[in-house]
Amino acid sequence: MNDNMNIQAEKLKIMKMILETDNPKILESITLLFKKEPAIDFWDTLQQDQKDDIMEGINEIENGDTMKYEEFMKKHRP
Repeated sequence: MNDNMNIQAEKLKIMKMILETDNPKILESITLLFKKEPAIDFWDTLQQDQKDDIMEGINEIENGDTMKYEEFMKKHRP
């Protein structure tokens, strides 16, 4: 079973527990957990040079400046 399947199963178990509880303190605690957890975009966690490299790669792809994987690996393998 892969990690994604485990995560989905865990989510279902948690949802079931939430749906079955009538304890307002538990529900409030869960709500606070999500409010404390800021939604972080991975892009904002990257350093500027990493962002620049990614944007350069995107521009190269858009301009058709690409090569086959095998060709790339031959060029960069020791």
